[in-house]
Amino acid sequence: MKHYKLTSVSAASIAIASMGASAQAEDLTLCWAAWDPANALVELSKEFEAQSGHTMSFEFIPWPNFADRMLNELNSGGKLCDLLIGDSQWIGGGAENGHYVKLNDFFDAENISMNDFADATVYAYSTWPKGTENYYALPAMGDANGWFYRKDWFERDDIKAAFQEATGRALAEPKTQKEMLEIAQFFQGREIDGQTVYGAAIFTERGSEGITMGVTSALYPWGFKYENTPGKYDMEGAVNSAEAVEALEFYKEFYKTATPPGYTNSYMGESLDAFKSGQVAMAMNWFAFFPGLYADPNTGGDKIDFFVNPPQNQAGSTLGGQGISVIAYSDKQDAALEYIKWFANPEVQQKWWDLGGYSAHKAVLEDPGFVDSAPFAGDFLEAMGAVQDFWQEPAYAELLLAMQKRIHDYVVADQGTAQEALDKLIEDWTETFEDEGKL
Repeated sequence: MKHYKLTSVSAASIAIASMGASAQAEDLTLCWAAWDPANALVELSKEFEAQSGHTMSFEFIPWPNFADRMLNELNSGGKLCDLLIGDSQWIGGGAENGHYVKLNDFFDAENISMNDFADATVYAYSTWPKGTENYYALPAMGDANGWFYRKDWFERDDIKAAFQEATGRALAEPKTQKEMLEIAQFFQGREIDGQTVYGAAIFTERGSEGITMGVTSALYPWGFKYENTPGKYDMEGAVNSAEAVEALEFYKEFYKTATPPGYTNSYMGESLDAFKSGQVAMAMNWFAFFPGLYADPNTGGDKIDFFVNPPQNQAGSTLGGQGISVIAYSDKQDAALEYIKWFANPEVQQKWWDLGGYSAHKAVLEDPGFVDSAPFAGDFLEAMGAVQDFWQEPAYAELLLAMQKRIHDYVVADQGTAQEALDKLIEDWTETFEDEGKL
């Protein structure tokens, strides 16, 4: 394991202060989604303001509106944002359409090495074309879809005995997707402390990205691939493979037999609400929310625990998270680049983790104490070792809407078969890539 030397606080402060002294003080606006990590970033950024002389303003958009609002801003050449923590899927469009400043020369000049960041995050958040050394963002917020559960229920003698009798095995964190469904079905409709509870909250939302982020948490562990050959867009036999069909059928069974009634359009907020209100034994959601869940006075603390998305045929987790980019239309690019340099510092990255953000810096992640620094830290590391992301193509929004429709129609609306849904999805995606000149 490589060891990373941390820059001393005083040296980092002097470096930032000297940059600030040589440049005019600016009012920078950073755009992101409105959620707990954004609040942590506001707190963290006070240090940058003090050291640089610049003032930070923030534009945080609720998740359901984030993509529409920000992509419209970028496509119109707007100057609202100097810095944008944009979703991983936007990197292709940000690069090809000239929205993001290419950062290679800046990284070279400031000795910022992408080798210092977790490989999966560099690949997913920073590079376009994928896997090349063309960088349009610095990894800012590592994230993946994971799980949490009512540890206090799992540890009750009466519930453990009933599960053992029903299944022939001990109640514990699931080791496979199918074990997870079995646990969820066991809790479905069960009465606990006079309240009827349900198995799990999963993602079914149709309007933005919800059901796609949920169903890929089953598809990836079954072995789903977008292409047979990376970069060739040869989807037949990959997107609609036998394993993909089985995984999609599994997700529908999960929805039909082990979720709260009426959760036909649920995403992040609904998952959190179902868990915090005591409705469900388990729930999926992004690791970004886990610090807040653990701190919850009613269902956090010793009542909650966490696990990585279970494997089936292989390990696999749905990637979340974002990189931070400098907007090409900004008149304050030099000051925005100062922020990137400051944020890349390992000392700052450690504070980012301590405040509730998810650092992607190896100096933080590979520290011997990291795994024990939070009850979900080890699961986060494991998840990030097997993440996959949706298409990052410039036409990603059109590709995503097609998947949202096909999957929701099958899983929630009971239309057709899993095979038909995936076959139609290939037709949709083929048409998009033909329009893009890629097929």
